[in-house]
Amino acid sequence: MNVRISRSLGMVAVLYFTANFNAQNTKSDTLPKEQKIEEVVMIGYGTQKKSNVTGAISSIKASDIEAIPAGKPEQVLQGRAAGVNVVSNSGQPGASATVRVRGITSYSSNNDPLWVVDGIVVDGIGWLNQSDIESIEVLKDGASSAIYGVSAARGVILVTTKKGKRGRLNLSYNGFYGVSSAARKLDLLNATQYATIINEGFANDGKPIRFQNPASFGAGTDWQDQIFSTGERQNHEVSVQGGNEKSTFFGSFGYYDQSGIVMSDISYYKRLTARINSTHKVTDWLTLGQTFAYTHQKNQGINSNGEFGGPISSAVNLDPTTPVVVKDFSTVDPNMYSNPYIVRDENGNPYGISPYVNQEMSNPKAFRYTQLGNYNWSDDFIGNVYAELRLLKSLTFKTSLNGKKSYWGNQSFTPLFYLSPTYSNLVNNSLSRTTQNKFEWSIENTLTYQNKFGDHNVNLMVGNGYYDYNIGNGQTITHTNLPITSYQDASFNFTLPSENRTSNAWDNVEWNKASYFGRLIYDYKNKYLFTGTLRYDGSSLFGPNYHWGTFPSFSLGWNVDKENFWPENNVVNTLKLRGGYGKLGNDGIGAFKFASFYIPGANYTSGNNTVMIGYLPNTLENPDLKWETTSQVNIAADMKLFKDFTLTVDLYKKKTVGILRPMQIPGYVGVTNAPFSNVGDMENRGIEFEFGYKKNWNDLSISVNANFAYNENEILSLEDGRQYLDEDQFQSMGVIQRTAIGAAYKSFYGFKTLGVFQNQAQINSYVNSNGQMYQSNAKPGDFIWADINGDGIINDLDKTDLGSSIPKYYFGATVNLNYKNWDLMIFGQGAAGHKVFQGLRRLDMLDANYQTRILDRWTGEGSTNENPRVTRDDPNKNYSRLSDWYLQKGDYFRIKLVQLGYTLPNDVTQRFGVSKVRFFITGENIFTFTKYTGYDPEIAAGDSFGIDRAFYPQARTFMFGANVTF
Repeated sequence: MNVRISRSLGMVAVLYFTANFNAQNTKSDTLPKEQKIEEVVMIGYGTQKKSNVTGAISSIKASDIEAIPAGKPEQVLQGRAAGVNVVSNSGQPGASATVRVRGITSYSSNNDPLWVVDGIVVDGIGWLNQSDIESIEVLKDGASSAIYGVSAARGVILVTTKKGKRGRLNLSYNGFYGVSSAARKLDLLNATQYATIINEGFANDGKPIRFQNPASFGAGTDWQDQIFSTGERQNHEVSVQGGNEKSTFFGSFGYYDQSGIVMSDISYYKRLTARINSTHKVTDWLTLGQTFAYTHQKNQGINSNGEFGGPISSAVNLDPTTPVVVKDFSTVDPNMYSNPYIVRDENGNPYGISPYVNQEMSNPKAFRYTQLGNYNWSDDFIGNVYAELRLLKSLTFKTSLNGKKSYWGNQSFTPLFYLSPTYSNLVNNSLSRTTQNKFEWSIENTLTYQNKFGDHNVNLMVGNGYYDYNIGNGQTITHTNLPITSYQDASFNFTLPSENRTSNAWDNVEWNKASYFGRLIYDYKNKYLFTGTLRYDGSSLFGPNYHWGTFPSFSLGWNVDKENFWPENNVVNTLKLRGGYGKLGNDGIGAFKFASFYIPGANYTSGNNTVMIGYLPNTLENPDLKWETTSQVNIAADMKLFKDFTLTVDLYKKKTVGILRPMQIPGYVGVTNAPFSNVGDMENRGIEFEFGYKKNWNDLSISVNANFAYNENEILSLEDGRQYLDEDQFQSMGVIQRTAIGAAYKSFYGFKTLGVFQNQAQINSYVNSNGQMYQSNAKPGDFIWADINGDGIINDLDKTDLGSSIPKYYFGATVNLNYKNWDLMIFGQGAAGHKVFQGLRRLDMLDANYQTRILDRWTGEGSTNENPRVTRDDPNKNYSRLSDWYLQKGDYFRIKLVQLGYTLPNDVTQRFGVSKVRFFITGENIFTFTKYTGYDPEIAAGDSFGIDRAFYPQARTFMFGANVTF
């Protein structure tokens, strides 16, 4: 379906020559020559001197990130820009990161920032080769982001790739090889401890014990040893650049290969990249250029944070009394191993099957067999072409055509297998393949006037654009009952009956946007600074009454140190005060959420038993549906202190109103889906500090860059009559997170404990105001539950806010030391002020293994006041209720990277015709300082923070590499 938002928008495409969505040339030719030597930053559709920037922009250059061996390029932002929260979604190879700029902006629609690469709006940068990046600018406040209008409320991240430079041809190689391992293992019970605890649970419930001699099991099976392995990582990149007065070019080729630390043959990621960028000065008034990138990715992954199956969850929950491989059948029930499809090792021995822990849990070694040969893949082609015309000395016109074509899909083979009585496939094998494609393009124009009138500097830019998204389709094919037994023989070329062949196909829902935008940058004597922007966006995502929206902003700056009254001193060398306001939009919802469509499903039978085909609306129409609106105020100061120190402080407040989400409506309305509406408000308040220090002493130099950010999130309102929204759930506990008015987004929600009952007298004395016992069915060793609402009884009304899953504090620091030919970099980052829910154990599996924390359980009066007794029936719900007992502090500080390098002396390299040779060794994730007892305290999956369901941990890696330039 392709619906244009209006006749007027359709005309826009005819009027446009097109302009680069973000004219990200590193130094615009329209700038006066005397300004080119000053540091500039990208500001969206242009550049600006850093000393005159009035918005909140964090800039990261190639030199800051080129030594970082990140698997995905967005991960290099972690800990390097104040107010930018980057959390790894998983330690699995190829896993992306969750990036949030100044907190969560919405609790229903997309919170990912707007990514713009060389002027092309893209849905993430996982396809990008990190070494191709020249700079990254994060537009954090409303004043700097408003130039992107309806898509800017989530923050904007501009990525500029490298361009060619005039001069001799340069050929460079960068590469490394490393090995990875698990940085931490859980403290799980061994077989003897496990049997002892299980027996105690039976005994405490008045039942016969299961294991007569727990000590006979010894240590048993360490299932973590069966899943963790040594991973490998390698990266090789070759780039070439050069040019002359007329033309410059940059080209690169990269190969990245990483295997995981959990069952590495079914957990891996591979990437091939190629890029060519060029610029050609055809005449004094015409410059042509282009960028083009191709990326191929292939990966396979396991369940990286889920309690319902997968190697990690199985290793945590399986009992250690079950062997990995059965060689002596006298120790097991032979009936469990009689199925013909049981999975066996290379010697023909069956893999062990737990008689106690089943459902989705399975022997990881056997599970691996069912996953071999499965993979995901993608091919991305991204590029643009542009022309820049110097119409007058001070007037430049730029137009470009941008596009992205993506292909992606997956293939999987499911063999016949028997992993346990509750986990098997005994009927048909199957081979499935899914392929999808998508094309998106944009066309933009900008006209820039820049001039100087005495002490007045003026830069005026106007532009327009048209954007078309999500043009494509997809299909899935599945063949079953193939005459094969192994994935190596799987093929769609077998001739099969029609009933064994199924397929499905679909077309994407296309949507489009048109924009007019402008910006005025003015300064007087580089002292008094002003920037004003205005964007007018029209989008087909919203209802007919709100196709178009206006997004203004302004910011002011004052370089105080340039005033005559400012004395030259050695304390505060420079001082800039700045502040701004901007109004932004969030269009991160699907297409046609404002519309109602008739769908089948309302068939009925008439009086003569004739079936009548009926249709019903899928939802209610909402012609007033519009974008979320975020208004942001920013006040800041930039300082240089004692000649060697820099300090930036930003104070901000941003409020989002009209949050997009489905409204709850009564069932009698008769629609299948809840209609979308603008309901709810949210606010983020925070402060950011960025600190820098540089000093040189002859052969020794040091630089330090550090940042700290505080963000407080609060829900201000929900739809009429609602005080909260239920969010994530966990097994039989039900809802464990709520979004409630007055609290932070997705705060943990459960019971508070007041300790553990030590004796019956304490139980009898815990009474309400009427003298009635609160917990008459409790026994010594059970939790004491708090009566939060004071109604005299303990029930679900006593659940309360137990803390936020989103950190309030983020911090990072990088130290660089250089001594002669040696260089050392140390980088650390962390977060604090949040809770992590450790949901590693399956509550519905009474025989699942425990962590050694259970050894500190209550065993008698005075033994502990923190941990309850062991019980299987759990009548007091010690284990089946979410309480503060399950929550731990998520605070951590991680030594993320340590790198030591040595550059060969010039007199050595010149003998071989080489410009530079540098060798380095790198340690990644060396130490993590935290009180959290799970695998990894850094946990996120999109906007689901802080829930550990068996998280794939980040690996500790040691690498050796080289940088060579010819």
